[in-house]
Amino acid sequence: MVIGFFMILVDSTIVSVATPAIRDDLATDYNSVIWVTSAYLLAYAVPLLITGRLGDRFGPKRVYLVGLTVFTLSSLWCGLTGSVEGLIIARVFQGLGASMMTPQTMAVITRTFPADSRGRAMALWGATAGVATLVGPVLGGVLVDTAGWEWIFFINVPVGVVGFVLAMRLVPDLGTHTHSFDWLGVALSAVAMFLIVFGIQEGEEYDWGTVTGWISVPLLIGAGLAVLAVFVGWQARNRREPLVPLALFRDRNFSVSNVAISTVSFSVTAMAFPFMLWTQTVLGYDATQSGLLFVPMAVVTAAMAPVVGRMSDRLPPRRLASVGFATSAIALLGTTWVIAPDTPLWQLLALNALLGLGNAFLWAPLASTATRNLPMSSAGAGSGVYNTTRQVGAVLGSAAIAAAISSRLAVHLPGAGEAASRGTGDARLPAELAGPFSDAMSEAILVPALAFAVGLVVVQFFAPPSHARPTEP
Repeated sequence: MVIGFFMILVDSTIVSVATPAIRDDLATDYNSVIWVTSAYLLAYAVPLLITGRLGDRFGPKRVYLVGLTVFTLSSLWCGLTGSVEGLIIARVFQGLGASMMTPQTMAVITRTFPADSRGRAMALWGATAGVATLVGPVLGGVLVDTAGWEWIFFINVPVGVVGFVLAMRLVPDLGTHTHSFDWLGVALSAVAMFLIVFGIQEGEEYDWGTVTGWISVPLLIGAGLAVLAVFVGWQARNRREPLVPLALFRDRNFSVSNVAISTVSFSVTAMAFPFMLWTQTVLGYDATQSGLLFVPMAVVTAAMAPVVGRMSDRLPPRRLASVGFATSAIALLGTTWVIAPDTPLWQLLALNALLGLGNAFLWAPLASTATRNLPMSSAGAGSGVYNTTRQVGAVLGSAAIAAAISSRLAVHLPGAGEAASRGTGDARLPAELAGPFSDAMSEAILVPALAFAVGLVVVQFFAPPSHARPTEP
């Protein structure tokens, strides 16, 4: 199951390094290419609430295998498409398959391991999540340069087949629980997310004004927030079985973990786009060289994850997560300070290694703390909610960074920003544009740095988990 989980998370970030290649080959602009990622993340995030319930109802193994089949076939579709519109549609189906798989991986861990030793199991899950989001750009760079951008999708086909065979043979059949499905809640959450994300991402394109006729960007965002409020109200009033059981949020650590993981996903997704654009457009790196800059992150995260996993069974989650958020925020702030046309390579590698260290202290502690007190009958629902908030963070991170990049280019390269972002066919920008472009990307990276800082504040509200609380005298 971790093989499949790794594959779908790699696809959340792998497109970032292939952005220039896809943009040029499909003759489109970078904002359309960002929708290749946003469409995947949106289709991934919206159904997670119900796919978690499907795992409880029909068994996590069965739902996982169906999702893996959809994901693998749509990966083939992605590689075969010849237009950016077709690629976006194929990515939607890929996201739907991923949404069926992810909650099942976390639910199996929750239902298999006892609460006081779940941290070590979640360390593997968390390391998979953390490393996958960092490995994506590395693997993507190698594939783009050696075989073409299509192979960032084709490679999923043999991996998906192997993962399917292994899951069929090795994943146990767990018990099922009867659930009803809140279809109105599904519709409301989907509409709300689409309106909000579309409004944020396309805001700069329409100068935060009119989209067409009487439809404006502020209207779309406002309508999305209104529908989201209606969704929450409906969940509170639904006396049968709401899509989001609000009772789960009575556990303070579950609530805090959900907010915290959304800031992590926001930051990890958002930082990749401006960093990759800068390394390829200003430094003249090819896709492989740009991707290899993330190797220190992946190595440090993978090496530290087992250590942090053992710590998360013994130490308060606030202490571990605070180290992770503070270290990650410092790493990104350092990146914004050093970005320039003549930045030394060692500075980038050192800061990326520091970011990997911070990530290692986030994924496993947040996941194990979120699920530690959940009843087994709610494992799928809790996993669905947790992964939904994680993916919502990624969707908003993708949308927000698109707006930030457009805004900063408009300030630093008025009139030339669009041409610079679209590429010129040369290895790097002319010297007179490289400095302003670097400034624009540096300021854009402040967005994910701020999100890490917000996460640091949020985790101060963690309560000690029950197994870590001192015995009352």
